[in-house]
Amino acid sequence: MTLVANSRQAEAWNGPVGAHWATHQARYDAMLAGVNEALFGAAAVAPGDRVLDVGCGAGATTRIAARLAAPGHAVGVDISAPLLERARASTAAEGVANAAYECADAQVHPFPAGAYDVVVSRGGVMFFEDHAAAFRNLARALRPGGRLAFVCPQPPGPHSPEARTLALFARLVDEEPGAEAVAARTAMASLSDPDRLREVLAGYEEVRVEPVTVEAVWGRDVPDAVEFLLSRYPGRPLPAGRLAELEAALRPYATDSGVRMRAGVWLVTAVRP
Repeated sequence: MTLVANSRQAEAWNGPVGAHWATHQARYDAMLAGVNEALFGAAAVAPGDRVLDVGCGAGATTRIAARLAAPGHAVGVDISAPLLERARASTAAEGVANAAYECADAQVHPFPAGAYDVVVSRGGVMFFEDHAAAFRNLARALRPGGRLAFVCPQPPGPHSPEARTLALFARLVDEEPGAEAVAARTAMASLSDPDRLREVLAGYEEVRVEPVTVEAVWGRDVPDAVEFLLSRYPGRPLPAGRLAELEAALRPYATDSGVRMRAGVWLVTAVRP
């Protein structure tokens, strides 16, 4: 990776944040899987398409895109070397031959002009330092008439199940997040305002911002979900009383198919003129 505009995010995603996501790839993929149907339904990837997956992480969406695009191909780009290592390993293990990966900052990377029919992103576009510049760069990578489709979080609201649970967890572990974690969390909310989304997509046509409700899977059961949350802070076990409080907070969301919490995302689509 030679050109980097987002140095804070590069530090975060090549440090403890990226390492945690890479180590717990299966958990994060399960958590985010609920948005795949909406994302790829909107992207309408067709056989023969050339797809660019922005902020591809461990490559789950790149592999979906590659399968839909065959005999075309999909390229995943991400700023995180640990996640791309997992992406390449998983892609080889699954025998997906038409997917490739690049370690690149998509805000400034010199993509070949008009090289892609579709650009997709499952929650990867929030992390740019300059969103408008990034989307201009992605428009250049799209052919005229090419499609852009991505999802990003809606404002969770202080009373949403996810917000309540994470706030409780932070209090129970006496959380003092480092600069890397703060950078990642701040970026997560950077495109939560629909007006802001339309602003940074100036120059695209047919811009649509639609609300979608999904269920995020936090674990197979309550103990598994608690283990996942605690894995963010290794070496900091909770006292029995605090552990019981966290388990009690998660128990209302336990189902036969895992601990599930509803979350809102924006499904955003646009077309390059």
